[in-house]
Amino acid sequence: MHITALRNEPAVVSALADLIIETVACGGSVSFMHPLPREKALAFWEASLAAADRGERVVLGAYEDGELTGTVTLLLDCPDNQPHRAEIAKMMTRVKYRGQGIARALLTAAESIAAERGKTLLTLDTAEDEGAAGLYEKMNYRKAGVIPDFALKPHGGLTGTVLYYKRI
Repeated sequence: MHITALRNEPAVVSALADLIIETVACGGSVSFMHPLPREKALAFWEASLAAADRGERVVLGAYEDGELTGTVTLLLDCPDNQPHRAEIAKMMTRVKYRGQGIARALLTAAESIAAERGKTLLTLDTAEDEGAAGLYEKMNYRKAGVIPDFALKPHGGLTGTVLYYKRI
């Protein structure tokens, strides 16, 4: 597995769009509803990678034999009174690659980048139903609480969100 910071290139945007469409179709709560139109997925990743080009975030990709197998975003653009903090977002792994340590490797890489940039606190949220709480807890993120009925699930119905933090 190879992990790298992603650039705003057509092939990368296309692969990320495929990944988020698959994730949403499989019930992943990553801010979109099913079915996720390809144009909307492409626009999201183009904007996200443009923000990365401006230094506001880092979008990491995991590759296996040239195929994008997973991604995570490290949000760095926090308010002036929070220069010590970053946020983990959009953690996704292709379905056929789940359970192989890709998410763990991506999260570890994001944590390293955050530490290199002087961040001492990471925050994240995950869906209460079918989210990645188990992974985050295994990686020493502490549960801060649950907000009930926070968002719609991709196929309908409400789910809460679980808030986590980690000092690094």
